[in-house]
Amino acid sequence: MNAKHIVLALICSVAPIKAQSELHYIKPFNQITLDDIMLVGGKNASLGQMISHLSKQGVRVPNGFAITADAYWHFLHENKLSEVIKQLIKQCSLEELPEVAHKIRDMIVNANIPAALSQEIGAAYRNLCMMYSNEHLDVAVRSSGTAEDLPNASFAGQQDTYLNIRGVDAILNNYKKCIASLFNERAILYRIEQGFDSFDVALSVGVQKMVRSDLASSGVAFSLDTESGFPDTITINGSYGLGEMVVQGAVTPDEFRVHKPTLKKGHRSIISKTLGNKTIQMIYEGSNKGVKEIEIPILDQRLFCLTDDEIIHLAQSICDIEDHYSELYDRWTPMDVEWAKDGIDGNIYIVQARPETVHAQRTPTKNVLITYHLDAPTQPTPIVQGQSVGQHIVTGKAHVIEDLSQIAVLKEGEILITSMTDPDWVPAMKKAGGIITNHGGRTCHAAIVSRELGVPALVGTGNATHIIRTGDIITLDCSQGHNGMVYAGNIAHRKEEIYLDRLPDLPVKVMVNIAEPSSAFTTAQLPVAGVGLARTEFIINNAIKAHPMAFIHPERIDDLEVMKEISKLCSAYDNPREFFVSSLAQGVATIAAAFYPRPVIVRMSDFKSNEYGHLLGGSFFEPNEENPMIGFRGASRYYDPAYQEAFGLECEAMKRVRNEMGLTNIKLMLPFVRTIGEAEKTINVMAQHGLKRGENALELIMMCEIPSNVICIDEFSQFFDGFSIGSNDLTQLTLGVDRDSGKLLHLFDERDLAVKRMLKMAIEGALRNNKYIGICGQGPSDHPEIAQYLTELGIHSLSLNADTVIPFIMRHSV
Repeated sequence: MNAKHIVLALICSVAPIKAQSELHYIKPFNQITLDDIMLVGGKNASLGQMISHLSKQGVRVPNGFAITADAYWHFLHENKLSEVIKQLIKQCSLEELPEVAHKIRDMIVNANIPAALSQEIGAAYRNLCMMYSNEHLDVAVRSSGTAEDLPNASFAGQQDTYLNIRGVDAILNNYKKCIASLFNERAILYRIEQGFDSFDVALSVGVQKMVRSDLASSGVAFSLDTESGFPDTITINGSYGLGEMVVQGAVTPDEFRVHKPTLKKGHRSIISKTLGNKTIQMIYEGSNKGVKEIEIPILDQRLFCLTDDEIIHLAQSICDIEDHYSELYDRWTPMDVEWAKDGIDGNIYIVQARPETVHAQRTPTKNVLITYHLDAPTQPTPIVQGQSVGQHIVTGKAHVIEDLSQIAVLKEGEILITSMTDPDWVPAMKKAGGIITNHGGRTCHAAIVSRELGVPALVGTGNATHIIRTGDIITLDCSQGHNGMVYAGNIAHRKEEIYLDRLPDLPVKVMVNIAEPSSAFTTAQLPVAGVGLARTEFIINNAIKAHPMAFIHPERIDDLEVMKEISKLCSAYDNPREFFVSSLAQGVATIAAAFYPRPVIVRMSDFKSNEYGHLLGGSFFEPNEENPMIGFRGASRYYDPAYQEAFGLECEAMKRVRNEMGLTNIKLMLPFVRTIGEAEKTINVMAQHGLKRGENALELIMMCEIPSNVICIDEFSQFFDGFSIGSNDLTQLTLGVDRDSGKLLHLFDERDLAVKRMLKMAIEGALRNNKYIGICGQGPSDHPEIAQYLTELGIHSLSLNADTVIPFIMRHSV
């Protein structure tokens, strides 16, 4: 920067080109607050509010200026357009609206900008150029309606924005285009539906320094879980290039989640990272030439668009924004934020922030839990899968529509199947009973509008328009967490409303068993004391997919196709070990965050050798056993040379969840510990990997599922802080019955006298040693008398599958 530029920048930073009293139609962002919303519109008011109040906290917002709503009225008045537009809208029918809207826009674009307004815009642009020491600064020209981005209405996205604009003449031309967009067909219709007269709403226009995200990445973030409304997480979507690809749903973006309570305590609490399907990006074509789409190189597609440091920084900014707005409105105000990373200076900027309008509008129903359930006798096989929006289940007739020109044929209640949507699709979306798209993520247009309409949707399916045909009867299931499914045919389902404040108190704590992290935010709404069993096997099987040892000793695998699959899994991570540790840690962290600060008991992996063998590369590491149910499983693996290195990765993941992410509400549970010596060996191995009992309040729990555990419970109590009865294995091993044998099914019964005596001995032994004891098997769910028996013995908790929690509480209240 030369001396001339330094002097000019200093002048610009302390004074506008004109004295403020002389500016009739321009207001710099750094002089704007939310009090100016009727003058500069929602978007500009929010940008000014953040610059004025949050810059010192490290929230970066590109500077600029607002062309005020007074300028809008001045423009219409000087061109004598107001009365003409009023009469055109008043007199036109719904059928005539497209033609009338087009005529109004032409009138505006062909009108002249008054000289005084033109001069002020030119002076303000030159001022901004000097502020950034760039005589030809590229800017964004952005609409900002005075009824936009309100807590109870979302006019966002209805007016146009123009990117990569340079020079006064180009700004003036695009200013008129922004004004004209206030009268596009969809904007006029939305105002009518929301009870706004077209002349109750004015338009301000923001001129803001461009962020060169075409050279980096951008996206959208919410300060809550967009589907369940869970308030303690930040959801970030992002892709390469300009953010329009994410908003349009042209790509399935990367998704990151950060846990707010532990982030605010200084922890790096990234609880999940999901690689998207980023095939194209939008970049600048050149100044005043607009933008263009290009393909993303394959290697870049396999990488995340943000680093962990950038995710944490962005999440902290979003927390600061949410806290600030919540204080302003004197209530929790979740935020919808647009962000962009500049590829030149490497910084992340906030380019828009507005109150989230779906969960913020809802009448508080904290004590009502609404759930949807399939009633099929067996789990149906999905024909299409994607990211779910909403938590409903709906059955209907599918209608595949590939082109906007065909939307009029959609009938009320049909399930719309298309590639992606934009605001012009809204009339059809309002008629749809459900929406399914090939592309997009949870913050794309289809997802946002579906939430606002209360219509279930499935986005980012990849192939829905190719698999589903018009006329097919399908069932769209968004009830099972973040992953949604489409089933062929009419699958029976039901809706339940549970009034939580009417549920009775029980003499024993009820906890829940969970395996699927994506359902955790919904499951956590159940009236439970925590998680009695979090199964890591599900995470390994579904998210990691390969045998743990394959990431440590790939040289032992001589199958090229298997190695290609494993390499693809790990592509976004520094090395294969990091992929395993991060994926397992994130799965466990998601569950722990959902229930935080309630306790979550996480069981270390308990695959049998045949189950491990079915994982990618598993056949190269697993023995063939005649009876894997009582073979090489549980604790015996953890210190054995054949698996000890893999157990080290499991320990590293748990240490990351507790120490780095701050989720110290997790307790670690060891399964199938056969002997006292095995307990000691395993605990020593864990300590070597940084998981020492008692440090950082770490508690170790043991599965009590082998007769030796019960017989020697006094001795085991020296090594553990508590026990969890695994009634399935304990019944099997007490009675000598293979629980997988159909021939012996009639003998497998937790109510058998021998099993009940084992349960009694276990509970009495734990209580005698002042240790926690619960149960995480099926017995209490299947047999009310077992639950009663355990309660009378003084068991501390009963952990049940999620679908049995409410029925169990109701049944045992009598």
